This record gives sequence, C-alpha cells and structure tokens, in this order.
Amino acid sequence: MSVSTHVLDAVAGRPAAGVRVVLERRDETGWNEIAARSTDTDGRVADLASGADPGVYRLRFDVEGYLGAETFYPEVAVTFRITDAAAHHHVPLLLSPYAYSTYRGS
Repeated sequence: MSVSTHVLDAVAGRPAAGVRVVLERRDETGWNEIAARSTDTDGRVADLASGADPGVYRLRFDVEGYLGAETFYPEVAVTFRITDAAAHHHVPLLLSPYAYSTYRGS
C-alpha cells in the first residue's frame, strides 16, 4: 500500500507548494501519526506511506498555514479506507479559501 497526494490552489490556478500534510491511521486507541510532509513545488507529496496495512486513514492538510488566517477552513481532513494493501492510493485536494474538493486519484 502506498499513499500520495497532490494539492492544487484553485484561486491561483497553480500547485499549492509548502502545504503541510499529515497522514494518520485509526486504531482502537484513536488516530496515530504515520507520516508528515510538505508539498513540493509541484504541490505533490509522493511518499507519504508505503507498506502499511489495510485500515482507516486520514490526511490532514494545513490550509491556514498556506492560505492564511482569513481562510474559512483552517484545516481539511480527508478520511478514507484502504482495503487493498497492494494498491496505490492517491488523494488529490483542490482548495480555495471558501471551498475544497477531493477524490480518489490514480
């Protein structure tokens, strides 16, 4: 299993560089951090996790750190389930100060 992400700034029309992203896994005790990285100049984090077990995961994006204190969503949390340990999971985020969207990428 591998996890990657790509963040795009919908207002500027370009990749969102420098966005802090945290990957967490849920277990019986709560959420546990697996990895933390920042997006590169192309808005990507290619190596958040590899070799992890199936389960429920969450990506937390520090939107306020990128867009500033005026953003309506200071943090975006995307929770998803991994069932196939051999598959690659790409979770893109398109963001602006007052909206965001995500989907299962390839």
